[in-house]
Amino acid sequence: MGKVTGFLEIDRQVAQYQPASDRIRHFREFTLPMSEPEVQKQAARCMDCGVPFCHGDKSGDSGCPVNNQIPDWNDLVYAGQWEEAIANLHSTNNFPEFTGRICPAPCEESCTLNLEDMPVAIKTVEQALADKAFELGLIQPQIAAVKTGKRVAIIGSGPAGLAAAQQLARAGHGVDVYERESRAGGLLRYGIPDFKMEKQLIDRRITQMEGEGVTFHCGVEIGKDIAVKQLLKDYDAVLYCGGAETPRDPALPGSDLNGVYDAMPYLVQQNRRVAGEDEQSRAWALEDSISAAGKRVVVVGGGDTASDCVGTAFRQGAVQVTQLDIRPEPPAREDKLGVWPYWATKIRISSSQAEGAMREFQVATLGFGGEDGQLTHVLCSAVDERRMPIAGSEFILQADLAFIALGFSGPAKQGVLPELGDRLKLKKDARGGESVMANETDYHTSIPKLFAAGDVRRGQSLVVWAIREGRQAARAIDLQLMGASLLPA
Repeated sequence: MGKVTGFLEIDRQVAQYQPASDRIRHFREFTLPMSEPEVQKQAARCMDCGVPFCHGDKSGDSGCPVNNQIPDWNDLVYAGQWEEAIANLHSTNNFPEFTGRICPAPCEESCTLNLEDMPVAIKTVEQALADKAFELGLIQPQIAAVKTGKRVAIIGSGPAGLAAAQQLARAGHGVDVYERESRAGGLLRYGIPDFKMEKQLIDRRITQMEGEGVTFHCGVEIGKDIAVKQLLKDYDAVLYCGGAETPRDPALPGSDLNGVYDAMPYLVQQNRRVAGEDEQSRAWALEDSISAAGKRVVVVGGGDTASDCVGTAFRQGAVQVTQLDIRPEPPAREDKLGVWPYWATKIRISSSQAEGAMREFQVATLGFGGEDGQLTHVLCSAVDERRMPIAGSEFILQADLAFIALGFSGPAKQGVLPELGDRLKLKKDARGGESVMANETDYHTSIPKLFAAGDVRRGQSLVVWAIREGRQAARAIDLQLMGASLLPA
């Protein structure tokens, strides 16, 4: 906890943003950092609540999926003990500077003070703590004192792969990370816009991990450039962290029109532009160079990826952005006694939506229309409580660009999956999506020596969940190789 009476004396404050009219002119982060004394005041609001639900439970269904010891490091920040605070935070989370920026903060939903709609500003304190630790030079390579002689290959360098690689290297194993793209980071680098998280944050963690002995092999696609069976032969264990990359197919008429795109290739293309990379790389490449400048944009979908498309379109100069969500408009405030400490369904406005997007709820997208092969409009309809179109409620939205952001249905269909075929067992979810079959105890797949973690195993999820899975898979691999493990569960 922080100050005993802090929650009574100090109002909740979170980091502020640049005005929308300013921030849409660039792709840099736009959060205005809080002063050190203000961060300490916010940490002081952490109360002696008895049972800190923010920690999260074992299942991860509420609170923090990586089980951050939030009251402990809040107290240390309040006391100005930054080195002890970052050590505590790192004991459960390898990359707090990532989660402090892009996690939706289920911990704040579970905060006892959220019963009064005034939770501790946990996410703000976490980001400030991580950034302060780098500023003070507290983030240095942690090199294993003893090498085990065991070698582990990791396929994919997203948050699950990075977390597992760091943990395994610190346990003394030789770790090689294979990444299809030209730079490490997976969709942390290529899918999340720079205005939400600038990529030098990834680069400095990669530098730390290389100092710890992790070797990154970028521009190498497993299943194409190197066979999975070769990795299984050369290494003592292989961890598959390929993510969930296959977009859900809406099967809508007109999806083949020029101007209609899946969301992720659009986001990846813009991230490559910002980084000065070649837009036509191995994955997510588009034949077209897309710009929303001067155009009317429709985004189909109500999640984070859709919101990222909204913010990207505004920064490219879109004159109008409309976001379509088939779900009913959520209530302004949830029923606390019926929901807390779990994640609540309530109206949430992202920073991108606040930049001027028009949001339409309970609207189905029926198809795309155009002339001479070019998109001109989106055909829509209101839906009933079963999310079925209501006859006679059809309407048209004029559009020059449309992005489909309906989530992901499973791992990429190229590379690893076709090589392994039926040997690698998959499971289906209620929506028909696929993921690699492996449990949360040992993360072992149906193939000897092959493990899986992250979105490739659990399906599309949050970065913080990927970090949790990478850490747990690392412990499972260490236990398998050594018969015992000192890595945290």
